[in-house]
Amino acid sequence: MAATATQHRTRQHVSHPAFRADEQLAGHLQQVLVDLNDLALQGKQAHWNAVGPNFRDLHLQLDEIVDAARTFTDDVAERMRALYVVPDGTSARTAAQSSLPAFPGGEVETGAVIDAIVASLYAVAGTARRVHDEVDAADPTTADLLHTIIERIEQLAWLTDAERRTPGASVPEAIVV
Repeated sequence: MAATATQHRTRQHVSHPAFRADEQLAGHLQQVLVDLNDLALQGKQAHWNAVGPNFRDLHLQLDEIVDAARTFTDDVAERMRALYVVPDGTSARTAAQSSLPAFPGGEVETGAVIDAIVASLYAVAGTARRVHDEVDAADPTTADLLHTIIERIEQLAWLTDAERRTPGASVPEAIVV
């Protein structure tokens, strides 16, 4: 029995996937992963340290943002593994590679939290949009995942940003049709 177990461990396993990511696709997915990971971290930092008007609603809304970011982080990492890419979600990689603006330390007034989180949400959406066409050219299935991420992240940005908007006087202005 010991010989069988040893034989099993020494045999080379060979898979024949229909598709494997190339270096560019892997890099794009890694960037999306890092940005989503940072968004989740920033959302919790904001959740713990927001103070001021409308605190409770913002506190709960930040949990919704964090939940979405964490779910998408897992979705992207698992897609990477399905494409034979090793994701790196370490804090060191996230800190070194994130394209999100830094979140302030200490207690942060609710209005400033909204502005910072909306900027980070749009940064994540911007990354997904920036890499989308190249991802789509390489693997339309993975591009579908980006569509889902963009749709939800932009929705969360709009919902959060609406707290600070002034009808007819905010930039960008609404398009009236």
